[in-house]
Amino acid sequence: MGKSYRQGRLSEEIKKSISSYLLNGVKDPRLTSHLLTISGVEVTADGSYATVYVMPLVLSGEDRDEVWKEVHDGFEHAKGLFRKKIATDIKLRYAPELIFKLDSSMEYGRHIDELIDDIHRDEPKDDGEDNE
Repeated sequence: MGKSYRQGRLSEEIKKSISSYLLNGVKDPRLTSHLLTISGVEVTADGSYATVYVMPLVLSGEDRDEVWKEVHDGFEHAKGLFRKKIATDIKLRYAPELIFKLDSSMEYGRHIDELIDDIHRDEPKDDGEDNE
């Protein structure tokens, strides 16, 4: 089944609310010391849970898992503040419970690109001539 119109609209509003709060309201250094992208939000059919997909920018000298743990801890610590902000911004009686997950789609895409490049690199070059 596809997403209902309300679920899609609620997802976008939650994404917008969290993004604006990250820019203007959060003071937690675990969240402010990294560049973060909220790549998507999925809301359950009854609106009680919202899965927020977060993509932190990892610099070349940093450990990806360590950065994600730090960012995830910051989001978990500020979960109540995010729910309150969402409820006031969107005027919801009950704000959904937030679940924060790492969005690894960019890394997966990069991995697929590397595999495709390897396949093309291993192919013999066709120079267009018939060698009979």
